[in-house]
Amino acid sequence: MKKFDLLLFISVICICILGVIMIYSSSCIWAEYKFDDPLKYFKAQSLFFTIGLILMIVTSKIPYKYYKDKANIILGVCFFLLVLVLIPGIGTIRNGSRSWFGIGSLGIQPSEFVKLGLIIFVSKYLAKNRKELRNIKSGVFPILAITILVFGVIMLQPDFGTGVIIVMVVIGMLFVSGVKISFFTKIGFLGLGGMVGLIAVAPYRIQRILSFIDPWQDPLGSGFQTIQSLFSIGPGGLLGMGLGNSIQKHFYLPEPQTDFIFAIITEELGFVGALLVCGLLLCIIIRGFKISLDTSDLFGKYLAFGITFQIAFQSLLNLMVVVGIVPVTGVTLPFLSYGGSSLLITMIGIGVLLNISRYQEERLK
Repeated sequence: MKKFDLLLFISVICICILGVIMIYSSSCIWAEYKFDDPLKYFKAQSLFFTIGLILMIVTSKIPYKYYKDKANIILGVCFFLLVLVLIPGIGTIRNGSRSWFGIGSLGIQPSEFVKLGLIIFVSKYLAKNRKELRNIKSGVFPILAITILVFGVIMLQPDFGTGVIIVMVVIGMLFVSGVKISFFTKIGFLGLGGMVGLIAVAPYRIQRILSFIDPWQDPLGSGFQTIQSLFSIGPGGLLGMGLGNSIQKHFYLPEPQTDFIFAIITEELGFVGALLVCGLLLCIIIRGFKISLDTSDLFGKYLAFGITFQIAFQSLLNLMVVVGIVPVTGVTLPFLSYGGSSLLITMIGIGVLLNISRYQEERLK
């Protein structure tokens, strides 16, 4: 344990425990009504956390360079699962998206696996082709084509939020690898045009944009979640209404244990609770970026950055949705929102970060 980044390890444990507690608090009413078991989500998330903790510790002991050798296979398997879930009878539909493999009452979401698989693959590519990155056509377009392919398959589910996260993480990794700034200007306009097109062809996305601008134009429809989230955050004050005393979890805020769990945290624990969550997330992100900066190996540097940037961007996107800064995307809050696939993959990613920091310590000694 002395070789771990101890601060990163403790921060992850603390925020996961807080997440398990808040999942029980936010879901007990809904779980009792739907399953006649107020501990339903609490027991499932506790199981996910236990398995995730074991996987994180195991992963922290596997030399991270092993993933470099297996990067193509890892991405290939992840992509195969991503396609497989689209087949009717194999993948199951939840909340309008065919994104899950159903296992009893639980589910596995392959798009979560492809996040890490693509980060590993891109890290290998960037480390191996550093000089070629100066040429946009031969150096950057191949990795961009793979990313667009993955994005396209995810959009067939459809899962716009996850697709945006994957694209932004790859763009972030290309940015720190030294690709010309002019490329990002062009890709920014291209991406903006693509997003406008995707929004235009799906009426529900247009409705989300309109409800974001003015949620009160449809308070019982597309604007409902945003309004109820703000109603949840508003009364929190400094110390909140007390753990377990949320009003909005009584069937006002839909499934509050998932995307909008931060709203329940602020309602029950107030500004102090929100500050605690943001502080723990910030600590994890800072430690991750520090590991990336202090690592001399290019693959390890890109891998640490990619994992950390994915957590940072997804966290920021979720928090902006909850407070009404951006339209609803369906993106979960890392470590805190209910979901086995998300928690397991995130903790595996932290295990990889811990291993990179471990090798870094041995190198410095």
